Amino acid sequence: MKIIIKPSVVSALICILCLSISAGCMRSKPSPPISPSAVPSMAPFLTDMPDELIDSIKLGSDQNGDRYRYFIESQLMRKRGNVEKAIELLEKALALDPESIYIKKELASLFLRQKNTEKALALVREMLSARPEDIQLMIFYGKLQQGLKNEDEAAAIYEKILQIDPSQKEIYLRLGAVYMEKGDRNNAFRIYRRLIREFPDSYVGHFFMGKIYADQGNVSRAEQEFKQTLTLEPDLEEPRFELADIYRQQGRQRDVEAIYRQILEKAPDNFRAAFALGYFYHAVGKAKAADAVLAPLGKAAAEESEVIRTLIQFYVEQKKYDETAVIIEGMLKGMPTHSDLHYIAGIAYDGLKNERMMLKHLKQVTPASVFYPNAVVSIAFYYQEKGNTQEAVAYLREVNRQVPDNPDFRLYLATFYEDAKQYHLAEQTLLEGLKAIPDNVNLYFRLGVVYDKQERKEDSIAMMKKVIHLEPRNANALNYLGYTYADLGKNLDEAEALIREALKYKPDDGYIIDSLGWVYFQRGEYEEALKYLTRAASLVPDDPIILEHVGDAHFKLNNFKTALEYYRKSLSKREEEDRSEIQDKIREAMQAAEEF
Repeated sequence: MKIIIKPSVVSALICILCLSISAGCMRSKPSPPISPSAVPSMAPFLTDMPDELIDSIKLGSDQNGDRYRYFIESQLMRKRGNVEKAIELLEKALALDPESIYIKKELASLFLRQKNTEKALALVREMLSARPEDIQLMIFYGKLQQGLKNEDEAAAIYEKILQIDPSQKEIYLRLGAVYMEKGDRNNAFRIYRRLIREFPDSYVGHFFMGKIYADQGNVSRAEQEFKQTLTLEPDLEEPRFELADIYRQQGRQRDVEAIYRQILEKAPDNFRAAFALGYFYHAVGKAKAADAVLAPLGKAAAEESEVIRTLIQFYVEQKKYDETAVIIEGMLKGMPTHSDLHYIAGIAYDGLKNERMMLKHLKQVTPASVFYPNAVVSIAFYYQEKGNTQEAVAYLREVNRQVPDNPDFRLYLATFYEDAKQYHLAEQTLLEGLKAIPDNVNLYFRLGVVYDKQERKEDSIAMMKKVIHLEPRNANALNYLGYTYADLGKNLDEAEALIREALKYKPDDGYIIDSLGWVYFQRGEYEEALKYLTRAASLVPDDPIILEHVGDAHFKLNNFKTALEYYRKSLSKREEEDRSEIQDKIREAMQAAEEF
């Protein structure tokens, strides 16, 4: 089946998540961060050695030398990105030393890197069956399960480790993290309380005890635990934010202000504390104090990217849109023309369902901003959703005039013309884009789609060939051309080769699998066709064309009742104007089923 790829029109109000967010919440002291997500690293267990050092090692020819050589060579292959060869070499090393836990661990880590979790788990379980109470093996297995998000398995193995050896401090932390991630506060409380009994100086244990007490509404005990955390680690910031939340709930305004001021005295560039203080002043009616804090942050945002990242991490991503809007409006008083701030304001007002303010801010994002493409998409598709396609088109035409060398804007405008079935204008837009941006594969691909919709099959084929010439691994173009041949019933061997090439790059793509099934259908090999078409339908269960294709294969195999089922499913997924042909097939299948 052809994949009619449209340019990404996902709202830019979500694209903000593409920013690289740095945690950085405890910058004043390099102590371990307080985080419940202690997900283990799946990195190999050896430190990388420089290539020249590895290459210069003189190895013996005895068995130990061979084993060592295989092991070192595997590390070199891993470092160079050849995981398959690294595994092959490690397996040779393991054959010479079948009891080596170290080699098996390294092999398991490589299986994980290859995303072969079944082999990794099997290898670790094999090690554990031979040494069921080996603490280090159990820890390795627990980390593996935790990294794979198998939280129940990880919790069970960690519990067993603590039964055998209650002194494993790291395991209390990992097990508590697992329970916190699962939302199992009771078991998390039990583990952190045990941790504190075994290790009274565990500031992490006290911190999470405070978090759990706060969740339970026991603010006095929560306050006590957070203060104990600070007694053990005075420079931590996170417990102070938690205390500020408690004091705010209790109406202790002076204490709230004091906490944020305390953080800022130690770390003047703690933007999170500054945002919180500015919003706090606004919330208690101290507008001038709020502006005095937030306006300088607007100026700082022009020079320091961390300002924007912090705002996104602690407010936008957590959907605190009201707070975001207040903070941004305050920052804009210090830097009224900052495009990035206007974009984030657009996000906030969109979250608050304030369309007028959303548009006002998004329209102030300039082409110099990294967020400009997202703002353009958001505005254009806002107009479309409101049924004002002409305004969307006019807006995009003006954008293309201002920024002629951006292929995405050409694609968006062409897509609007396509949706309106104004194919000539879509073609013209794409050709103009190719004059400004020659050899852009996305513009050629889209032009091929437009020609196809105009029934200009040869022109469509030429465009897809152009894409493949420029980008031989373009799975979408390979599939589109292959399906076009199949649908026309010609060049079926070439069609199969093209589609199988596309499957190398997207092996589980239901649309491409459907295309392969359609090649077999056109050859009259209906049993083979049904195998692929059924798999495609399992991967993309709601596509009307794939469902129709499955029905067609069943019909050819005289499975008329089953064909009827698929035709009816296909009908239910179609638009009103696209139903006549499938309705004819339903009538034909009903008649055939009665006569059969």
